[in-house]
Amino acid sequence: MNDKYLTISQINEYVKMRIDSDANLKKVFLKGEVSNFKNHTRGHLYFTLKDDDSRISAVMFASQAAYLKFDPEDGMNVLVEGRISCYPSQGTYQIYVDKMEMDGLGNLYLEFEKLKKKLSEEGLFDEKYKKPIPKYPKRIGIVTADTGAAIKDILSTIKRRYPICETILFPSLVQGAGAAPDVAKQIKEAQNYDLDILIVGRGGGSIEDLWAFNEEIVARAIFDSKVPVISAVGHEIDYTIADYVADLRAPTPTGAAEMAVPVISEVKNNIDNYKIRLRENIIKTLKQSQLRLDKVKDSFILTNPLAMYEVKEEKLNNYITVLNKYINEILTNKKHLLKLDLNSLKLLNPINIMEKGYSLVKVEDKIIKDTKDIKVNDKLNIKLYKGEVVAEVKEIK
Repeated sequence: MNDKYLTISQINEYVKMRIDSDANLKKVFLKGEVSNFKNHTRGHLYFTLKDDDSRISAVMFASQAAYLKFDPEDGMNVLVEGRISCYPSQGTYQIYVDKMEMDGLGNLYLEFEKLKKKLSEEGLFDEKYKKPIPKYPKRIGIVTADTGAAIKDILSTIKRRYPICETILFPSLVQGAGAAPDVAKQIKEAQNYDLDILIVGRGGGSIEDLWAFNEEIVARAIFDSKVPVISAVGHEIDYTIADYVADLRAPTPTGAAEMAVPVISEVKNNIDNYKIRLRENIIKTLKQSQLRLDKVKDSFILTNPLAMYEVKEEKLNNYITVLNKYINEILTNKKHLLKLDLNSLKLLNPINIMEKGYSLVKVEDKIIKDTKDIKVNDKLNIKLYKGEVVAEVKEIK
C-alpha cells in the first residue's frame, strides 16, 4: 500500500528532471527589476527578478558574475540570459543567470561613464587645453544637420545679433548609424577654412538621438581641432562627451550662437564710448604736454641760455688751471729724475774713467783683462782718453 507514495525528494527530483529536459527552458531571456539583492562573500549573487505581476528567484555564480560591467542593486532594470531549473532541497524553481546587463538606457549610461572616465584620465577635459573664444569673430563654421531647428536657430541668432559675421555650414548626419563618423569628418574638414569659431551640435532629443556626440571619434576630433569649438548638443539638461571636450559648452544651439557673437548694437555703443574716452584722453594729454612745454619755456636755462655756458666756462678754466699745475709738477719731477739718471750714467761712462789716465786694451776687438789673453808679437789696440795707439807685444811679464 505504501509503494504508491513518493518522498518529497523524489517528486522534486522528478520536477527538476522534467524542467532540465525542456529545451525551451535551457536558454531563456528575461527582463525585470532587481529586488532582494544579496552579494555572497564567495562572489555569488542572489536576487529576485520581478515585474508588475510576478517574480522569480535568480542566482548568478561568481564565475559568471566576474564578467559584469556594473554593480547590480535593488530597483535596477536588467536583461538576463540563463536557464530555468529546480532547486530540489527547497522545491522551488529559479533562473541560473549566465549573463546580465542593464536594460535600455542603463547600457548607454555605462558606455557614457566608461568613455568619460577614459578620456578624462587622458586629459582631454583639462582646462589647460581649452582655447579662448574670440570676442569678435569674422567667420564661424557650423557642424550640424542642414535641416531642422538647430541650424535655423543658430543662423537667425547670429544674423540678428552680429550680421557682419560670415557663416559656413558643414552639413552632417547628427543621428543614427554613421552620424558620429560624419560629424568627425566635418569637424576635420572645417580645419581647412579660415574660421574663428566652430559650433558643433544639434537640437534636443533622447539619449539615443544624441548618442553620436558621446562617441570617442567625435570627442577626439573636437580635441584635435585647431579652431575653438563651442558644443551645442540638445537642451540645457543634456550633457554629452562633446560638451566636456569642447572649449566652451552651450546649453542649446541658440545659446551657442549667443556665446559666439556679440550684439552689434552693443559693439557700436562700446566703440562710441571708446571714441569719447579716447578724445578726452587726447585732450587731457595735450593739456598736460602744453603745461610741461610752458614750464620748460619759462625755465631759467631757456630764458638765460648763456648763463649755463658761463658756469661751464668757469668750471673749464678751473679744470685747466688744476691740470696745468699737475703737468708742471710732473715735468719737474721728471726733470729731476732725468738729471739723476744722467749723473749715474756719467759715473758709469768708461770715457770719464779714461780721463783719469786709464786706457782700454784690445786684441782683435777682444778686451784684454789678463796676460794670458795675449802673446808676444800680438798687435794691441790701446784706447786712450783722446785717441788710440797701436803697439806690438815685445815681452810679457
